[in-house]
Amino acid sequence: MAAAHQEPAMSAGDPDLLDRVRRVLEDPVHRENPLLPLLAELHHYAGVQDQRMERLLRIADGYQFLQHEQSLTLAERCEKQLRRTEKLARISDRYQRELLELTESLREAANKDPLTGLANRRYLMERIRDEIQRARRQGSALGICIMDVDHFKQINDRFGHETGDQALCRIAAVVQDSVRSYDVYGRWGGEEFLLILPQTATEEALGVIQRVRSCINGIHVPQGKAAGMLLSASFGLTTLRAGEEDPDILLKRADQALFRAKDAGRNRVEQG
Repeated sequence: MAAAHQEPAMSAGDPDLLDRVRRVLEDPVHRENPLLPLLAELHHYAGVQDQRMERLLRIADGYQFLQHEQSLTLAERCEKQLRRTEKLARISDRYQRELLELTESLREAANKDPLTGLANRRYLMERIRDEIQRARRQGSALGICIMDVDHFKQINDRFGHETGDQALCRIAAVVQDSVRSYDVYGRWGGEEFLLILPQTATEEALGVIQRVRSCINGIHVPQGKAAGMLLSASFGLTTLRAGEEDPDILLKRADQALFRAKDAGRNRVEQG
């Protein structure tokens, strides 16, 4: 006699079976069936068992992973940990490198004039203090000069502020090429520039500034236009005196010399 055909058994937690039972419970046709409460109780029980089975499976998976980790040899575990450490080190090195680059960019931005690219007033003040201290230690000379572009307002009024900015950038480039490699040159503010001349006594400093003045006299704005104007600048030069330590005293003396140069007709160097 042939064996009777049997359907595959389903577990109580079979999702398809649970879903079909749920649909029966929700069907209004079976609302008056006396077996409905018992079926609902069985459905709830099967759902709870299903959740327990899920938790057991997750625990079993974790246990298998732990067993796999423990089955590794000491050398394999050390190698695995070493790879993790190297990965963390690479991430840390990259983060530190990016942080250093950002810090350097911020420092550079804080010390540079955005228009001309020269050192700004903040940086120049730090360098004046440093150079005064170094001159004191070494017993060397130090020159300070403030430069002011003559009639700069006329450039802005006649040709516009864009041309004025171009003129300042051209002056910045020309003067940068005419000073010595160890001189410090930057924008003091507006159309004023400052030159710090380390290890430079009065006569030598005067020669450097006269060369700068001559270079500026060759600048024509707007460039290539006959109706433009030739630039010039006035200079107030001073040198560090015995016993001086305060940068403000040095700068005030250079500023007073600059005013005398402007009062005397501009395009000249006065000493203070």
